[in-house]
Amino acid sequence: MDFGDIGENIPIIALIIGLILLQFFLRRRRSPATTQTQVVQTLLSEVRLNLRLAEVMISGEQIKRLITTNWKINRNKIEFLDQSLQGNLTDAFMIAEDFNQQVATSRKYKSTSYIANIDALKLKNKLTKIKEGLEQWLLSKTGTREPVEKTGMFDDLIGRR
Repeated sequence: MDFGDIGENIPIIALIIGLILLQFFLRRRRSPATTQTQVVQTLLSEVRLNLRLAEVMISGEQIKRLITTNWKINRNKIEFLDQSLQGNLTDAFMIAEDFNQQVATSRKYKSTSYIANIDALKLKNKLTKIKEGLEQWLLSKTGTREPVEKTGMFDDLIGRR
């Protein structure tokens, strides 16, 4: 190997590494308001999906597992929300986790009797209240009910915007 020409490219390599590190550190620093908004946005998207799945259950179509991933990640970060909304979130996702266990048991033993006692209408009503509460919180903090798109320094260069 010939490393004779590497000396000419060291400033360019250092600049690229510097920009990557700058991007990394700028994304790491987030204000609590931004973090709260992100928590609400992720929970709202999960609630919307679960609301659709509950509607599918009510209509009698194939039963799917409810999504609880963002809830498991963010359940300890919701203390900034109203107490009633926190309680509804906890109740709804406890129902969802219980339902997921029953679906897993039902599939394991190939029997639908395990999921017969889930009240999908109760779950739908709770999820609707949660959706309205999260949308109201988001509207008061960001001025919109829809998630705000995240943008980065290099998004223009790689075509994300």
